[in-house]
Amino acid sequence: MIPVPTTTEATGIWVQDLCFSWREGESVLRSCSLAVPKGEFWMLLGTNGSGKSTLLRLLSGLLTPDSGETRVSPPVGFVFQNPDHQLVMPTVAADVAFGLVEEKLSPVQVRNRVLEALSAVNLLSLQRRPIYALSGGQKQRIAIAGAIARHCEVLLLDEPTALLDPDSQLDLVAQVRHLVKSRGLTALWVTHRLDELDYCDGAFLLEQGQVVDSGDPQRLKNRLMQC
Repeated sequence: MIPVPTTTEATGIWVQDLCFSWREGESVLRSCSLAVPKGEFWMLLGTNGSGKSTLLRLLSGLLTPDSGETRVSPPVGFVFQNPDHQLVMPTVAADVAFGLVEEKLSPVQVRNRVLEALSAVNLLSLQRRPIYALSGGQKQRIAIAGAIARHCEVLLLDEPTALLDPDSQLDLVAQVRHLVKSRGLTALWVTHRLDELDYCDGAFLLEQGQVVDSGDPQRLKNRLMQC
């Protein structure tokens, strides 16, 4: 088992002995433990079926674990693999503002949050653009902007480059790294693309529902390239 810090003061994401099974009895996570330091950008690697997406859904509260403990610095932003599953409003600005409804902000406060978030992902000029007219990479950045507008402390990203072309993939991962470092965010990014490891602070390797290795991303990259 990979050692996990016993304190959560310096961690944005903390998981201890997490277990989860589907109703059919299929075990997905088995005593899974990991910790992501605050202000760092970590990636989660593993083959299909290893439990990566399930873990992110447990961290975001979309699923409830069978046992174990998770602590994530709120608020939390979740970015899906397919942005069309979470962009619900007709225009860019309206979609970024959508997540602010529950905060009961004034119209001026909402506008300022939207402009700040769009500036952060370099899409301020597209605030009136219809969602359908955006590229895949732009849609993912709008999804991230929604989390920034809500002042999320943690970003959970489930293979956000899966549907993008190679150039857009690296542009997006570089953008997220910049946001993490410039805003002091904590991010956990699910991927199976080894070139994306060049941008993160650390990585976890998940196998059969357990973290079997973690640490330096280049070391994990070399390990996987040799498999």
